[in-house]
Amino acid sequence: MAKWVEIRKGADFNMIAQENGISPITARLLRNRDITSNEDISMYMNADESNLHDPHLLRDIDKAAEIMAERIQAGDSIRVIGDYDVDGICSSYILISGIKLCGGDVDARLPHRIEDGYGLSVGLVDKAYEEGKRTIITCDNGIAAIEQIAHAKELGMTVIVTDHHEVSYSEENRDEMILPPADAVVDPKRLDDEYPYPEICGAMVAYKFIQVLTEKMEMPQDERLSHFFDEMSIFAGWATVCDVMPLKDENRIIVKKSFKCIPQTDNIGLRALLRATDIDPYRVSCYIYGFVIGPCLNATGRLDSAMRGLELLTETNSNAAAEIALELKELNDSRKDMTAEGKEEAMEIISGYGENLPDVLVIYMPGLHESLAGIIAGRVKEEVNHPVFVLTDTGDDLVKGSGRSIEGYHMFEALSECRNLLTKYGGHKMAAGFSLKKENVEAFREALNDNSKLTEDDFEEVLRLDMVLPLQYLSMGLLKEIDKLAPFGQGNPEPLFASRDVELVRGRVIGKNANTVKMSVRDEKGNFYDMMVFGSVFDRWNEFLDMNFGKEQRENLYNGANHDKMIIKIAYQAKINEYRGEESIQIVLKDFIP
Repeated sequence: MAKWVEIRKGADFNMIAQENGISPITARLLRNRDITSNEDISMYMNADESNLHDPHLLRDIDKAAEIMAERIQAGDSIRVIGDYDVDGICSSYILISGIKLCGGDVDARLPHRIEDGYGLSVGLVDKAYEEGKRTIITCDNGIAAIEQIAHAKELGMTVIVTDHHEVSYSEENRDEMILPPADAVVDPKRLDDEYPYPEICGAMVAYKFIQVLTEKMEMPQDERLSHFFDEMSIFAGWATVCDVMPLKDENRIIVKKSFKCIPQTDNIGLRALLRATDIDPYRVSCYIYGFVIGPCLNATGRLDSAMRGLELLTETNSNAAAEIALELKELNDSRKDMTAEGKEEAMEIISGYGENLPDVLVIYMPGLHESLAGIIAGRVKEEVNHPVFVLTDTGDDLVKGSGRSIEGYHMFEALSECRNLLTKYGGHKMAAGFSLKKENVEAFREALNDNSKLTEDDFEEVLRLDMVLPLQYLSMGLLKEIDKLAPFGQGNPEPLFASRDVELVRGRVIGKNANTVKMSVRDEKGNFYDMMVFGSVFDRWNEFLDMNFGKEQRENLYNGANHDKMIIKIAYQAKINEYRGEESIQIVLKDFIP
């Protein structure tokens, strides 16, 4: 059971509410998210694209755009090299679209996860050179490709890096960056960068690069260009969500803009993918990006070639796009089955520890498809709330791994501390990828745990409540105001409230899989509300009722029969439910205690 902790950040909520024309409840929600000044509140509530940061503030971006403009004008054949996930595919699509818009001769290659490995490889450099490419621009990778870019420079190639991953530093001096020897390196994580908000994804860096490139190419700032950036904002927003960037600052703005633009998208492939997954383009949300259409694009890089995902986005024939979209959906369905089996195997492996789990879990699964390591690490992490690394064989003397972290553990820094054991690594605080020799697996496990500074408190699951809010305070006006705080996700959690003395009146099990309960509940004032119980909460709900009120009483509750009074405390989210044009308040149960 999670520990309930109410966020208690002080402020004069009535004054904030009065000055900004909002309710004191919303003022407190904003304070909980460290949004305090009137200027920040206005930006947060309106999420206007005029608040996007000036791309020229990124170090090297003007230099990079000037080099690219020269190469386009010189008639160079340009190659974009991205990555095999959603961010890599979307950033590659933004770059090739923008460079083509500027008149460039450009194509793209995405690494094959197994044949090429992550990011820019010597093989991809040689292939580009053999095919007559003299300029390479990377996206969502390249910051760690020191040797590969040095090789490209020896061949006389022009190389521009656009990336967002952590920059390596000298072991002797953490203030000394180790940058690749590219002609220009654009990465908001550079130590000498003064960009106001560095937590942007690779596609956002690509988006900003194209903004500057169109200026250098003196493209007319007309409706055509405005429409182009509206279109590209869809892919920057999609990648922002799928790369689990914090939904703060300009990330919220670009994601919100992407939702606005997606119903009018010209992209035939994206429209086909929405149809294949039965998604209404007017109802796209962070959930749809992250858990429905994003995994379809990701599945290509995991089980096939990410080039198939890029082909979908660049396809101009609607019939061909429909075929690719269906193929991607089926590939993702297959990935789901393999993931479920892999997670079960991983949980069985760590069951050998009993209740004495090590701080950092290193799970070696030689037979696992290496593309699933990260997903399974994430699933196990959700179960046990420990940092998890999943390692798998590559067919030689190396193993590859992916990690997913918890809030108190910086994964990239942890890998940096044992870099002597690794052949390659990269990532950020919450996720990382790496490879090492098979003989070093046990030493790697020991080093991570010896260096761990985690405490028992770090492993305790905490449910952070915005406030105790009795149900009687809910209103349509409040919920519509709270909706302005969306989109919700990493770094901008959906408001979570608690209420005491909630009486369960009646309920029924619904859904084709009978895994949802629709409840009617009553507050202290006698007002009735609909409450939904589903997802992981559902798995515990019936057991909770049986334990606290008895199985017979639970059955009576569901059958509409008389039952004893059932009063509980709930942690909940409040939403507006629309049905046949009518709006009503709906409570979504997130946790419960007697």
